[in-house]
Amino acid sequence: MNDLFMLSKAQIQKIEPYFPLSHGVPRVDDRRILSGIIFVIRNGLRWRDAPAAYGPHKTIYNRFIRWSRLGVFNKIFAALSATSDSDDVLMIDATHLKAHRTAASLLKKGFYPDV
Repeated sequence: MNDLFMLSKAQIQKIEPYFPLSHGVPRVDDRRILSGIIFVIRNGLRWRDAPAAYGPHKTIYNRFIRWSRLGVFNKIFAALSATSDSDDVLMIDATHLKAHRTAASLLKKGFYPDV
């Protein structure tokens, strides 16, 4: 399984200050779970299709949902884009559009203006 994506220790150390504190039971390895989240999102997989090397798919999903609601990923993205040494424009796009099979017929019916 050489095609698995793993964050480096340096990358984890850079974003670790933005992780929420663990309450009670220690968390499963953050590096492995975050790498699994990135792998699933990057490849467009269902959570249950995540390779077992990243841990249980339910743990990966729960961590993603919990940290998304807490705004952890927004803080990480904001911090990484603010510390960029480049003067170039940095854009992160997380949109996913899926057209219904009948969407193409809307042009024929006149629901969209002429282009």
